[in-house]
Order: sequence, then structure tokens, then C-alpha cells
Amino acid sequence: MPVRKTESTEENELCPVVESVRKVGNEWRLVVIRYLLDRPMRFNELLRAADGVDAKTLSRVLKYLVSEGIVKRDILSTQPFMVQYQLTQMGEQLRPVVESLRAWGNRWVLPAMLAERK
Repeated sequence: MPVRKTESTEENELCPVVESVRKVGNEWRLVVIRYLLDRPMRFNELLRAADGVDAKTLSRVLKYLVSEGIVKRDILSTQPFMVQYQLTQMGEQLRPVVESLRAWGNRWVLPAMLAERK
């Protein structure tokens, strides 16, 4: 089994859950993936959909997801310059994960939030 060396030079077994969370577990990464599961989107569409993210953060998240092969960046035209983002096959494989998070959120998170508002 592969191992990861930590700063203290101890060797630990790699855990697929931990390594996966490191790759996509950032809040904005999952938000972008969630919206791209619906359809390919342009930057400003994602910026509006992912309410609360600023343009600089969204740009950084998209660059990271592209570099990891989770998202694909397609140039639609150069005059005017238009770019569209869509999930790659690897990114599409996150659909069941996102659906599980949706089901868990519907069961546990939303009811608690609604109860707090009362």
C-alpha cells in the first residue's frame, strides 16, 4: 500500500478518503463541481450561481480544477473572448458523491438550519 511521509518523517498509509478530500474538499471546489454537474457554464454564470464567491477565488478554483483534470476549459470564441467550463470524465465521476452530500444535507443540514430560524 502506498505511504505518505509527513513532516515528522513518519510514514502513514495513504487513505483514499483523505486524499480525495484534499483534492476536491475545499468548499468552493465542491460548489463549482456541483454547478458544473448541471451543465457547462461560462465564468460569469458560475460567479452568479456560486453566490458568495469572489471573482479572484473562482478563478483560482477553476485553474486548480483544470490543472487536476477535473474540469475542462474550452475557448468558445476569441472575438469576443468567451470561455466555457465543463467537467471531464473524472469530474463527472463525482456525481454520486455530490448526490450523497445533497441527500445528507436534505436529511440533516437543512432541517437544522430551518429550526434555527424559528
